[in-house]
Amino acid sequence: MRRWLLALIAAPSLAQPAVPPTPLQLPATTELKRWTAPEARQGVAVDAQHFYAIVNSRIGKYRKADGVKLGEWVGDRIAIRHLNSCVVDRAKLVCANSNYPQTPMASSVEIFDTKTMRHVGSIPLGVRGGSLTWVERHNGRWWAAFANYDAPRSDDGRTHRDTKIVILNDDWAEVGGYKLPDSVLAKLPPNSISGGSFGPDGLLYLTGHDATELYVLRVPPQGPVLDHVATIPAQLEGQAWAWDRSAARTLYGITRKSGEVVVMQVPPVP
Repeated sequence: MRRWLLALIAAPSLAQPAVPPTPLQLPATTELKRWTAPEARQGVAVDAQHFYAIVNSRIGKYRKADGVKLGEWVGDRIAIRHLNSCVVDRAKLVCANSNYPQTPMASSVEIFDTKTMRHVGSIPLGVRGGSLTWVERHNGRWWAAFANYDAPRSDDGRTHRDTKIVILNDDWAEVGGYKLPDSVLAKLPPNSISGGSFGPDGLLYLTGHDATELYVLRVPPQGPVLDHVATIPAQLEGQAWAWDRSAARTLYGITRKSGEVVVMQVPPVP
């Protein structure tokens, strides 16, 4: 009995919390070029030939080769109040819209034809416990961020810590989701996650409201909290951005203060 008690006292406590590994601090992205685009205040989307600068109820279509504007969509600011981001999904622009900064927070997904720039569809998500800031399809599901903010833009007592990454099925019903790790949440106050997309390496890259860096996260094999694996300084001011799937590890971001679209090369994550 005595030996058993001594062994129990000497054994490490099972109640001790595990300390997550420190995220890698990687080299900065390399700027390749930049274009002036007055709509580049909320985000940018990109396909093989064009980029699309986004602000509230306006989207400008530009040619990647020389930055020449080719078309635009201008909408009703009451119906589509705050386009946060868009992503090209085949021949469609799939965009996250919200009623920010109004409360209660309500969101919708708005869809546009990339060729004609006409609005072709709307999916009302209603009140979902946050403000939709980005959405994209990954591994057969829709992934999205619902942002929450600190006072005075808090809704129903929530703070930036209530920001969540959710998984939705083809009927736009929530079927899963993840919490952000504390190391990312600490970067957000008083705002939240503004941009996000899965990279070519299968990792999830996120940006905040104005910080000039990318947060690289891994979907864990178990548990409800994403793993923060790396941080990458970048030539953008937070907000929404997009991977150029036609080029290796190339990302389009924005600098909202100057209204510019910035093209950059992203270093690999070990």
